[in-house]
Amino acid sequence: MMKRQLILEDGTVFIGEGFGSETEASGEVVFNTGMTGYQEILSDPSYCGQMVTLTYPLIGNYGINRDDFESIQPSIKALIVREATDLPSNFRSELTIDELLKQKGIPGLAGIDTRKLTRLIRQYGTLKGRLTAIDQDVAKTVESLKETQFPTNQVMQVSTPTPYPSPGRGKRVVLVDFGMKHGILRELNQRDCDVVVVPYNTSSKDILSLHPDGIMLSNGPGNPKDVPEAIEMIKEILGVVPMFGICLGHQLFALACGGDTFKLKFGHRGSNHPVKELSTGKVAITAQNHGYSVDPASIENTVLEITHIALNDGTIEGLRHKEVPAFTVQYHPEASPGPEDANDLFDSFMTMMEQSLKEDKINA
Repeated sequence: MMKRQLILEDGTVFIGEGFGSETEASGEVVFNTGMTGYQEILSDPSYCGQMVTLTYPLIGNYGINRDDFESIQPSIKALIVREATDLPSNFRSELTIDELLKQKGIPGLAGIDTRKLTRLIRQYGTLKGRLTAIDQDVAKTVESLKETQFPTNQVMQVSTPTPYPSPGRGKRVVLVDFGMKHGILRELNQRDCDVVVVPYNTSSKDILSLHPDGIMLSNGPGNPKDVPEAIEMIKEILGVVPMFGICLGHQLFALACGGDTFKLKFGHRGSNHPVKELSTGKVAITAQNHGYSVDPASIENTVLEITHIALNDGTIEGLRHKEVPAFTVQYHPEASPGPEDANDLFDSFMTMMEQSLKEDKINA
């Protein structure tokens, strides 16, 4: 392995061993606290444009298999770990993490103090960083990072360019792909939904022409305010067809209903975030991956009510429309990776579509 360095915009330098691709990478440096699930994390489209630090010290110990990907082409900029194992041990393992990153053209950095890096991000917020060769000039790189404006079109980069079906015999669900994890599609397929996945910028007219029984707004990367066309589409469809939003879909739904969003200091990324359902007091341990949140003050004079809150910091984790069948959550009920405590939200969506169809028949 060759020495490489991670240079942050504040001038901090971490020197470690390069693995994976030898390409240079720049991006927003974030951390994920999950103890397992590295394969799902590095293939989650919501990390597009980011360099992901894994806080668990040993990564790659159960290898890479064909089944646990959340996308076909991972879109993370780089993977940063304390130790990457060369000798995975698991009956499903087909590749090492090093081999996968080489295949996909993603650089990795191992052997650094990931705890120190995580504490820096927690203290100062997410930082811009560059993973580069050991002989790269630090001062010039810092100057360049400070001036760099990262792209804001992450959703466009990861969304499907054309619609495609995932056939079933049950309810017709149009799934708007802002950077969809495969786990969401899998949950709908398991409930025999007839799913049509459409690009992020599909118009309300085109969505309704597919005669859906429900609309699913997927997760995705970046700032929800960078996807204005989706906010308009949601406004036009609300009340016409039942709607369920996850993560970025939740934030876009809030904006469409008159709410506002803000950037969190270092985001929520991990597999053990406790979320409380306000109506029952029930707590679910959830999987999360987001850098933005809905502003509670902005919800006060809207048609929305807050249904869930994060117990770690009190931020909004769920919303419901008071007048039409629509609800959203900030966390990932499909998990992948993480606990499946909130998996029943997909059943709630199915029930909402059933009730809406019954009401349509009564009113017909």
